[in-house]
Amino acid sequence: MESREKLLKSWLKEMFADSSEEINFFLVSGDASFRSYYRVQMGQKSFIAVDAPPEQENSQKFTYVCDLLRNANVKAPEIFSSDYDQGFMLLEDFGDQTYQSTLEELRKQGDVDRINFLYESSINTLLDIQTRVDKEGLDPYTGTLLEQEMSLFEKWFCNAFLGIELDHISLKIIMDTQIFLRSSAETQLQVPVHRDYHSRNLMVLTPEIIDSKLVPGVIDFQDAVFGPYTYDLVSLLRDAYIRWDKRQVEDWALYYYKNAQALGLINTIDKAQFQRDFDLMGLQRQLKVIGIFARLAIRDNKPDYLADIPGVVGYFSEVSRAYDELRPFVSWFDEVVMPIAAAKINLIK
Repeated sequence: MESREKLLKSWLKEMFADSSEEINFFLVSGDASFRSYYRVQMGQKSFIAVDAPPEQENSQKFTYVCDLLRNANVKAPEIFSSDYDQGFMLLEDFGDQTYQSTLEELRKQGDVDRINFLYESSINTLLDIQTRVDKEGLDPYTGTLLEQEMSLFEKWFCNAFLGIELDHISLKIIMDTQIFLRSSAETQLQVPVHRDYHSRNLMVLTPEIIDSKLVPGVIDFQDAVFGPYTYDLVSLLRDAYIRWDKRQVEDWALYYYKNAQALGLINTIDKAQFQRDFDLMGLQRQLKVIGIFARLAIRDNKPDYLADIPGVVGYFSEVSRAYDELRPFVSWFDEVVMPIAAAKINLIK
């Protein structure tokens, strides 16, 4: 059987059969899914070819959500061609300059103004997603799905990675915590949710300024749903891949709050409720991400993600201590999980 890379090359050659330009083809990256991305260069033209095995990835959903975003004037990549049966797509090339790499360089340079500009621009785009995307075209972020995501923490981090045998008391504490966080998410205002809105999925484009404002390129949106309004914001500001001072995160969250209120999106939500919504949504996502990173290391042989777990645990530990409802979980985590985890990875407290 031919490799998927050879099949993709053959597909591209057929697509560009009428062109006399030489096709240069090389891997750009894989990601946390089963997709792989390749840059295709033909003279001065550049594209991104996507290999999304149809057994694991839904390219129709990718195309559908892409159209929803583009129709809302969000800068998602144009899709030039697709073959759903084989799982191949040819996309607009947004380049290699992610928000993460740009922000890390700006932090080294001490360019606070530019960092702030990038974050305000990404929040403006998030508000476009929340207010302009057709929510009727998205599946709901159900309570069942929220709990399934949090269960990854128990299965992949506690059981598979740390080897902890959870007794009935531990399981009860975990279950109560999941129910509490699920309830918070379900009672929040529901809006279109990208579901992985962070520094690795936002691109700094060239040219940067479109219609007099900076517009980030938005990628990896195929899992979009209709769900809690704080989900993407906390994904962006309490990012698993780049961490900022607590006061700075609060300032950016306030920027979102003021602009969302001005748009009439959350004009019935006061600051205290917004902060609670933001914190508790982050805790749900952080349990999910800890589990996903452990699964990527164990099941998918991507151990580099283990290095990102300490930062996510740091977010969870810091925020969860502010909520009385989470005291049993925090105590259990400190006493049972942290000692074992600290022996396996450099887990910060």
